Amino acid sequence: MSDGLALEGIEKGYNRGKPSEVIVLRGASLTVARGEVVALVAPSGAGKSTLLHIAGLLDTADAGSVRLDGREMGGLSDRARTEVRREDVGFIYQFHHLLPEFSALENVVIPQLANGATKTVAEARARDLLNRVGVGARSGHRPAALSGGEQQRVAFCRALANGPKLLLADEPTGNLDPGTSETVFQVLLALVRETGLSALIATHNLDLAARMDRVVRLDQGRVT
Repeated sequence: MSDGLALEGIEKGYNRGKPSEVIVLRGASLTVARGEVVALVAPSGAGKSTLLHIAGLLDTADAGSVRLDGREMGGLSDRARTEVRREDVGFIYQFHHLLPEFSALENVVIPQLANGATKTVAEARARDLLNRVGVGARSGHRPAALSGGEQQRVAFCRALANGPKLLLADEPTGNLDPGTSETVFQVLLALVRETGLSALIATHNLDLAARMDRVVRLDQGRVT
């Protein structure tokens, strides 16, 4: 697969060679095509977050290959990895991690400024994204003045601010009530469809997982 994410034979362990050695991933492989939404399902502690961190270049594998749109990530320098994360990868977590002292608009603008956009361009894109997820009228509010669902939608916009190729989400609705979770999931799905990026979403919610394009499971360090 040339377009999208490809993980092949990913190995990851901690305390290698020691009595306390823990092997988390054992040859895990998966692909996510452009425009595809894939659910990653596994029990807590099975290595979902580790796999996402490796896919997003926040962590390195002990062995195996990570490719994004056909480009091998393994031999990149730290600086190049940082550039890929900033430009090509968007992250969404269970907790929104918005900057509390900045407004919703500013939270979406800041990543774009860090990536070289002008303030005018960044603000225009931020307003467009916030309007598309239904929180445009709340763009001037700080996170503390927003509901949980609004905060997570702002987090989605922040993740998409720089037009990434890959979206990685770790329990993005796990901290929300069922009704809000459904609304947020619909927004996430619509954004992925509109932008055509690859999306890998780790979730415990089997109902939401079943509505994605494909479900893969992490079992004993391998993807099935």
